[in-house]
Amino acid sequence: MRHRQRGAALLLAMLTVTLVATFAAAALWQQWRGVEVERAERTRVQSAWILTGALDWARLILREDRGGSDHLGEPWAIPLQDARLATFLAADKGNTVDTQAENAFLSGQIIDLHSLLNVGNLVTSGSPSEKAMRQFELLFEQLGLPQTELRRMAENLRFAQDIHIDNRNSSQAGLPPQKVEQLVWLGLSLQTVAALQPYVTILPGASTKVNLNTASAEVIYAAAPGLALADAQRLVAERDRSPFAKLGDAAALVGNPQALAADLVDVKSDTFEVRGRLRLDDLVVEERSVVKREGGTIRVVARERGVVDPAALAKLASGRR
Repeated sequence: MRHRQRGAALLLAMLTVTLVATFAAAALWQQWRGVEVERAERTRVQSAWILTGALDWARLILREDRGGSDHLGEPWAIPLQDARLATFLAADKGNTVDTQAENAFLSGQIIDLHSLLNVGNLVTSGSPSEKAMRQFELLFEQLGLPQTELRRMAENLRFAQDIHIDNRNSSQAGLPPQKVEQLVWLGLSLQTVAALQPYVTILPGASTKVNLNTASAEVIYAAAPGLALADAQRLVAERDRSPFAKLGDAAALVGNPQALAADLVDVKSDTFEVRGRLRLDDLVVEERSVVKREGGTIRVVARERGVVDPAALAKLASGRR
């Protein structure tokens, strides 16, 4: 009888110890989870503030740059390479640099969206644009892309932008793309989208012109039908030495000045993309903003932010899955 009592007491003691250990482990896990959630939220808020500051810095540069032509020799066109955040904070004597700022790196760049062909130009007020269609035909021809995909994209874009109630093609309409990667919604293949990526953008609203001071020779050639590719390359070489102050300066260099129509090309820009990248230990946060310059005001048109997984990027770069 005594042995049974001792066995029951030992079993009860073991159960008690197990329960206490379980509760203690659960409490520790809850505490650890709370600390991690708080740390992640603090990092998210700090990242948001830093990237917002970077965007404000870019807007200030663009506002100070207003007036005259826009070219790649201006301050806004110089990319910011990976720079330690503490370097910026140290410039202000009132700031105290902490350990976290020492491990934070900020980089970014401003891209002139007028250096690219605007897919949005293909449809104006619900109707196809013959001039824009000709521009994209030349670009597709240069890149060796199928013209059938171009016609499909233009038609699907028209369907997507037709918001009339009596639209009979609503069943064929996809969502209007906001980014170049989303052009697959309009029927383009992934290969075609990848080939177009360096040369096109998507901007809503009024038709945009191509800036001769910032566009590549391929884009200039496509933007100005009737201009030879050699002339486009000559314009790029000349503007790198001395940017064009006005459209007439560029027209004087080519044998066919009529090709540089004022409704297709210009030497000024008003819409830019601001890219910011914050690296904090193993966390990488990227932000993309589209801003429009209207006189002395820089208006944010679109803004998106995402977290990048460095391990996934490393696998992608090495070709592993």
